[in-house]
Amino acid sequence: MKKKLVVLTGAGMSQESGIRTFRDMGGLWEEYDISEVATPEAWLRNPELVMKFYNDRRKQLYECTPNAGHFGLADLENAFDVQIITQNVDDLHERAGSTKVLHLHGELKKVRSTQHSELVYDLDGWELKFGDLCERGHQLRPHIVWFGEEVPAMEDAVPMVEQADIFVVVGTSLNVYPAAGLMHYTGKDVPVFVVDPERPPIGMKKVQFIEEKAGVGVRMLRDRLQELA
Repeated sequence: MKKKLVVLTGAGMSQESGIRTFRDMGGLWEEYDISEVATPEAWLRNPELVMKFYNDRRKQLYECTPNAGHFGLADLENAFDVQIITQNVDDLHERAGSTKVLHLHGELKKVRSTQHSELVYDLDGWELKFGDLCERGHQLRPHIVWFGEEVPAMEDAVPMVEQADIFVVVGTSLNVYPAAGLMHYTGKDVPVFVVDPERPPIGMKKVQFIEEKAGVGVRMLRDRLQELA
């Protein structure tokens, strides 16, 4: 039986694919006030701006492709039972071939009803428009967990981490909660690896750091994991 390898990925995972992050120099926070485009209040106040922001992000995503890090994690399924928990809203893990992906913060290529959150749809193309309605006649919104909203997928993520034989973090500063707290649900003797060029402030002694970007770091990770398969 394959060991359970659980991987938490963040914005750094997709950066090498051309997906702009919010926090880095030249990132989206320099261009947008997050409270104006990624909160429920922003949607109520200026839905046109919010819709444009996500339409632009979606259009960009269609022009991006998975990088070596995405493909490297997908290849690990040959040796491990891999479950990816991602904070990213892109679909690059799936496009690289990963078969088990849980999106904590929603999915950019999906939309949902403003009144019935269980009504979620694949968006045909990159543009969501006013007048695009759910089957019950309500406007559709981006299928994104905005700041200030609950993260319902955490209910699935926590048991995954608790059952992990190996836990890996790739490309996240571990500053965004509740996702940042997931590593504390690992078992006492579970090996933990963190792949990131800037070492996050983690006080756990069992963590092994690989201070590289995702593309190079995941390749190094695969070498270290061979003895644990």
